[in-house]
Amino acid sequence: MLTRRAIAAMPTLAIFGRAPARAQSPTDLQRAEWLAFRERFMAPEGRIVDTGNRGISHTEGQGWALMSAVRADDRASFDRILSWTVQLLKRPQDELFAWRFRPNASIPVDDPNNASDGDLFIAWALLEAGERWGSRDHVAHGHAIARDMLRLLIRRAGPYTVLLPGVRGFERSDHTVINPSYYAFPAIRALAQVAPDPDWLRVAADGVTILRRGRFGRWGLPPDWLAVRGNDGLLTIPGDWPPRFSYDAVRVPLYLSWMGLGTEPGLVGAAEFWNDPRHRRLPAWTDLTTNSVSPYPASPGIGAVAALATAHRVGGSGATGRAGRLAMPGTGIPAMPDYYSGALSLLSTLAARDSGLI
Repeated sequence: MLTRRAIAAMPTLAIFGRAPARAQSPTDLQRAEWLAFRERFMAPEGRIVDTGNRGISHTEGQGWALMSAVRADDRASFDRILSWTVQLLKRPQDELFAWRFRPNASIPVDDPNNASDGDLFIAWALLEAGERWGSRDHVAHGHAIARDMLRLLIRRAGPYTVLLPGVRGFERSDHTVINPSYYAFPAIRALAQVAPDPDWLRVAADGVTILRRGRFGRWGLPPDWLAVRGNDGLLTIPGDWPPRFSYDAVRVPLYLSWMGLGTEPGLVGAAEFWNDPRHRRLPAWTDLTTNSVSPYPASPGIGAVAALATAHRVGGSGATGRAGRLAMPGTGIPAMPDYYSGALSLLSTLAARDSGLI
């Protein structure tokens, strides 16, 4: 087992730079943005309601809200969100969480499979909560999730060490399916610091390599889902999902921006896509096989990610182009037409602050 000092010294972590200070006080605007999201999408018991998806809840939303509550120094909300998440979604056999809650179903938690991005953010939020509020229990809980993620979710696929999207259903006979947007590099870095293991480094380094190689279409964009062939690591778009850079993959440039990786192709391509002068309006997605774009505009949350990626692409906050004319995260309370748009706006503000744009 590697020590924290050994982890920090290994060259693959140079990809990610130094982690920012986590206990910084929230700005008034950052707190107001979180409170606006909380007012619209958090039920009194701490359940985050996906208003654009039949009112369900899932671990991504719980994890993102936990992180936002920590950063806003809102311990009361954090406690409610965490309590509901543990009571309703905790898997009995390990430290991971069932991915979905359907409030009107006869069995609200009918699929015990987890979602790795939700687990990552829940663990990261617990670690930050432990640091901010001096809670050893939160740190221990985050550490336990990190250990079970290492044990259950990291696998070999061809030449790569990959992060499975969930414990079940993604390892096929000749390929493994991954979700590029589940590679939340800031969260992976945080977990690697408390649960040191070379597999975190392999996942992070191979994740960057996969994002560089697994790009498609006119703008060289990552797909929502990606297949890794087992015998040689060939990266293709699986037939189970539309071949799009869409609502999942939009988080790839978000997380690269969060790390300040402005020259990574997954961010550069996204910034060029959103700023392409051929678009009459900011598109929500593109088909990676036909290069057609959505017939409707992107949400304000996608616009926040677009502005963030553009700012990093040009090397500073003076973003130019179509996306740069949108409001930069952290410069005003964003419109939140639905849960996912609001969540992207929240995450973009956290990313902008951590990466030094605001």
